[in-house]
Amino acid sequence: MATQYGPDKIRNVVLLSHYGVGKTTLAESMLFASGTIKRLGNVEDGTTTSDYDPLEIERQMSVNLSLLPQVWKETKINLIDTPGYADFTSEMKSGLRVSEGAIILVCAASGVEVGTEQVWDYVEEANLPRLLFINRMDKENANFFSTLEQIQAKLGTKCLPATLPIGSQSDFEGFVDLLNMKGYAGADLKETDVPSSLAEQATSYREKLVEAAVEVDDELLTKYLEGDEISNDEILPAIKKATISGKLVPVFAGSALQSIGTKALLDAICDFFPSPEEHGAITAVNPATKEKEELKPAIGEPLSSLVFKTTADPYVGKLNYFRVYSGLLLGNSQVWNTRKKGMERIGQLFTLRGKNQEPVPQLAAGDVGVLARLSLTTTGDTLCSPEHHLILDGIKFPQANLTMAVQPQTKADLDKMSTILPRICEEDPALRIHREQDTNELLISGIGDAHLEMIKEKAHRKFGVKLNLTSPKVPYKETITVATKAEYKHRKQTGGHGQYGHVLLELEPLPRGTGFEFTKKIVGGAIPKNYIPAVEKGVNEAKQQGVLAGYPVIDAKVTLYDGSFHPVDSSDICFKIAGAQALKNGLSEGQPILLEPIMNLTVTAPEEFTGDLTGDLNSRRGRVLGIEPEVKNNTIQAQAPYSELLDYAIVLRSITQGRGSFTMEFSHYEEVPPHLTQKVIAQRKQEKE
Repeated sequence: MATQYGPDKIRNVVLLSHYGVGKTTLAESMLFASGTIKRLGNVEDGTTTSDYDPLEIERQMSVNLSLLPQVWKETKINLIDTPGYADFTSEMKSGLRVSEGAIILVCAASGVEVGTEQVWDYVEEANLPRLLFINRMDKENANFFSTLEQIQAKLGTKCLPATLPIGSQSDFEGFVDLLNMKGYAGADLKETDVPSSLAEQATSYREKLVEAAVEVDDELLTKYLEGDEISNDEILPAIKKATISGKLVPVFAGSALQSIGTKALLDAICDFFPSPEEHGAITAVNPATKEKEELKPAIGEPLSSLVFKTTADPYVGKLNYFRVYSGLLLGNSQVWNTRKKGMERIGQLFTLRGKNQEPVPQLAAGDVGVLARLSLTTTGDTLCSPEHHLILDGIKFPQANLTMAVQPQTKADLDKMSTILPRICEEDPALRIHREQDTNELLISGIGDAHLEMIKEKAHRKFGVKLNLTSPKVPYKETITVATKAEYKHRKQTGGHGQYGHVLLELEPLPRGTGFEFTKKIVGGAIPKNYIPAVEKGVNEAKQQGVLAGYPVIDAKVTLYDGSFHPVDSSDICFKIAGAQALKNGLSEGQPILLEPIMNLTVTAPEEFTGDLTGDLNSRRGRVLGIEPEVKNNTIQAQAPYSELLDYAIVLRSITQGRGSFTMEFSHYEEVPPHLTQKVIAQRKQEKE
């Protein structure tokens, strides 16, 4: 496909659906129908163009988005196949960001599922025109009309059939095209008349399709209302206009596995979706002036392109998938990375089909391609011409809400872990890695358990690093509840110089969130000034391990008020030891308690789950602070202990059937109930043994 396509001859289309509805099979069928591949691959055999990663082949599911360019009706279709599983939403978001149209698959047997509604919402948010494809018409229990009813009830009455199936389940043999009122049936989908059993329905649905289309064109509407015949040449542009404006969503029927309905879908992509040129100008920001600039998707405009995916491969190196929005990107050139504020050297440009690279000399506005071995660039970066700096909107990725502690299995894995985890995170912007200071654990956060499990497998397969994922430790703290005084005299005589340091401390509790304070009020030189920093150092070191369970001490004030010294035997180390021991004595006397982190929680979910969610939060020692009703959802504001929320991402998905989302942030520390304190102390003791 070395031919260059201008922005008027390109369609960028993302393929979306609930998990396991047949996107990859449909993508393969489209590649075969367009003559791009000579043999049909199969998901079960692991031979599809789209799912080439060993993980995808083994699990028979897509994990990464893949690019599948093909040519149909002299138009280049950049098809982007995305995973359907909710844990890989970031791949869908990347595909949506660089597309002008979306195809949403629905299974004819299982109908509108949770994932269908979610991807529909993503497409609404991105404001993209869409087509629906009711797949698996050959499957047992397939029912086009009941699925259509569900679609219209849940997604809107603007979803109208453009084709109707001929037969269903084992009798499925083709479809009726409602535009030209012809049937296509049999092994080679020969053109036939509309079957008499479908004639009435076909006429009725065609009428609805025409009605929806003419509404966007005043001239056609007048003609239609006056009862004049409207030709296909007139109706096609009207359907396109209605689809682009979002007033119509054409629905197609077929079977990806049998390649029935695939060509009709390819026609619809070319006929009903906008090209980048028709989509119109895009807005970029000039970083120097902070002013917005409108750029036409034309070759003569300044270069602007967005990197929407990065993959790290130990053999190929780093690959950056990008979309050119304006201008022309040339191989062997230099571009400016606006976000990283650095120049990048462009070597060879490629287009990618699955894993197969095809070198191209240049890519024009509207097209999608791949760059290898860029040093600075990662997902979300803008690459533009060095003479004209621009920045495009990045990609909004879902929040990583499930956190696990990550440990290497062996010493060799430990050495490699610190280099490969940042590379994996670079590849997947929905991941977060950070070290928890209080527990000294390396934590990795992802969208769900399957997401993190996949990262573990990726680390092993791609980079040979074996990792363990466990629940993170809770960063408990300790404090005192009553004021007390404490003393420690450090004295040793071992011949020659002895050791002597004597310290008296006053301890008092402070309000929550105040922190830890050390002050001094030594009178009359009881301890020389030069030893006071040593006492403070001893106190600060000892406060890292409280007396209850060895957790750091907070919200306490320690005052050094007296002591004594020996002119010969005293030293810094003696006073450091005395300070540390005096603090420990004081903590034991101060009626110590355990504190736990309390989190602010914002949960958004459909109204019908509110009762179950509040009940679950109560069972987690949570407090519901308020419930705000919104258009489709309720938002619950709550607080709950962090120890009760470690698996909340999984539980929320289960309660809400995948429809809920939440954000969580630290609020404050509170006392752990006494019965749980004993549990935590026992567990901590066990860890140390």
